Amino acid sequence: MNDIDQLSEFLQKLTPLSRSCLLSELERLELCGIDMPGSAEIQAKLRAEFRKDGSTQARATNPSRYFFAPLELLLIDGAPEHANAGRISRNTLTPIWEWICRDLLPTMARDYIKAINDQVTANNPKEVLKIATTFQVKVLKVLENTFASAESTELARGKLAQYTASRTAFNDVKKMQQVLRAGDALSKFNEKLPATIAKFDDAQVAQITARLDAFRKAHAEAVPFALTLVARRLKTSWQLVRLATKAAPSKSAADVAATPYAGVVHMVLDRLDDKRLALRIALRNNRVLIARDLLTDIYDTEYALKVRIDGIEKCEWGVRLQQLMDAIAALVSAEVSRFPANVGHILGSRRLRSHDTLGGKLNYLAWKGRDAVQDGAAALRKLIGAT
Repeated sequence: MNDIDQLSEFLQKLTPLSRSCLLSELERLELCGIDMPGSAEIQAKLRAEFRKDGSTQARATNPSRYFFAPLELLLIDGAPEHANAGRISRNTLTPIWEWICRDLLPTMARDYIKAINDQVTANNPKEVLKIATTFQVKVLKVLENTFASAESTELARGKLAQYTASRTAFNDVKKMQQVLRAGDALSKFNEKLPATIAKFDDAQVAQITARLDAFRKAHAEAVPFALTLVARRLKTSWQLVRLATKAAPSKSAADVAATPYAGVVHMVLDRLDDKRLALRIALRNNRVLIARDLLTDIYDTEYALKVRIDGIEKCEWGVRLQQLMDAIAALVSAEVSRFPANVGHILGSRRLRSHDTLGGKLNYLAWKGRDAVQDGAAALRKLIGAT
């Protein structure tokens, strides 16, 4: 009881912003697989204060929420420690906001928070939006000056590191800068996309590619965020690779890598890594049915990448894919081994690999047959052109 009292006393000495930041950091460490004694009790106390619904997902407080609004569709819950092109971890927003308020623009941030709170109380949403937009412009200008030299960039990196140990937080600041810079263009691009893309067929791929081409001319650095907005509409995330494979003259990894949107392959691998993290958490909490669904998606993604990109196993994409699948196999093996050999486990079922079934194998042969016809037609066109 004495330890609990001391802990409560210590937490109350922190500012509300610091306590919120601490909660985000503890959750990030937990999702990364780092166990800290006493962390559960601290998280429970902090969630009771900041999240009345008991949510385990970070949600920004009002002033910061309005500031980060342009990022909302690009946020990912959880704590991925890989690059995650085109997306920003929600858990990094709290430490980034604290860094802005304490180090980057302390006086302006204080004025912004007061102005936002006053207008929220007055129920004036138009003025709230205007104030948030103005502060975003100010932060953007300061970030551009900060990143103008290597020395000031490293100083900023060190300051941010005081609020989080995340390896990706500083990259998320850079992403935030890119999103704010292309904010209006991204918003307009998003509005023109269909609400959902149930079938990412050739016609849809051509239409989306045309819109991406137009966007890329003016905002090349923001293309990953535009691709993320496209991915939100897809039924399955691996379909994003069609933006690269459709544009390539063949299915070889080299040809796919030479296309303008080859980066989508890494983006699909990022999402595969997210599923690996989610699988680990599901297994840790004995949520086997959730783990089953995740594993099905994982196997489908692996199959789609291998069948659509020839020679993928020999390139960087394939190396990362194999590393992920090895890590996933280790998780599944550890779970299945907890049960006797004569007791079947749902995660060990071949049914989860739909391409291993008869229908899946027939579908694979159909794919290969179509590829052979297309390759033959392409070779014939080249021969005719040469003559």
